[in-house]
Amino acid sequence: MVIQELKPSKHVEGRWLAVLEDGSILRVGEGEVVNFALYTGKELSEGEAEQLQSAAHRSGLKRKAIELLMRKPQSRRELSRRLREWEASDEEAEAICDRMEELGYLNELEYAGRVVRHYVSKGFGERKIRDELYRRGVPRELWEKALAQIEDNSESLDAFLEKKLRGSHDPKDVKKASDALARRGFSWSEISDALRRYGMEVWD
Repeated sequence: MVIQELKPSKHVEGRWLAVLEDGSILRVGEGEVVNFALYTGKELSEGEAEQLQSAAHRSGLKRKAIELLMRKPQSRRELSRRLREWEASDEEAEAICDRMEELGYLNELEYAGRVVRHYVSKGFGERKIRDELYRRGVPRELWEKALAQIEDNSESLDAFLEKKLRGSHDPKDVKKASDALARRGFSWSEISDALRRYGMEVWD
């Protein structure tokens, strides 16, 4: 199979387009151009063509993984799942995740901290945050260190009750507000303390 034309991509920096004699286009990185000594007119054996296609596939997966992680941090499990959606084999997905960790693009402890800070800023409690860490595939051994960032959330709870109740002490209104806080992941002890600060008599 002969490379009829080899030219740099106009849209993606570092990508080259190898136009083959059958009219197909193989998108390769600079590494493949150098490693396979590609040039216009080069004839590839069937084995070389297969190796080049495999190498280009892996290179494309790595590039997409980096672009994704720079745009939206992920857990290793999330990135691995996305790679498989991009038709990576299990071995390719694991190898690319390892490489992303080596390069610093994939950092699960840092990601766990981001998740915690995000949900704290949105007024959610620890139980909800734990659910999110689990859902996103963050390893359990990283949870406690990330959750240690949570400081006193009494101000957030007090502000929520003031907004929801607007001075009301009606038991029905209080129950609705308490249930809403429970759904947001706060424990009963946190909710009851907040109700006491609000001026309600609470029995544990």
